[in-house]
Amino acid sequence: GKRTALKHSRIMMHQPSAGAGGQASDIEITVNQIRTLKKELYEIIALHTGQSVDKVALDCDRDKWLTAFEAKEYGLVDEVLLTNPKKEKK
Repeated sequence: GKRTALKHSRIMMHQPSAGAGGQASDIEITVNQIRTLKKELYEIIALHTGQSVDKVALDCDRDKWLTAFEAKEYGLVDEVLLTNPKKEKK
């Protein structure tokens, strides 16, 4: 994979969010869309990280901050860049 993070990066996992207003029926439509989006998002994250959908949902319930190394262990990134590749080429 090509998912990389710099060694001092922080990655935050959280629930999708949106604002809703207007009539109650419009708010209900937005809520249903967010629920659908949340389910799809958690399934995609689970598929690409090897984590269970339940674990992803639990971890996204509140803001979850990960270091680059924790994100790699979780499966969100494939590599943590320790040095600048451009400087190594010189």
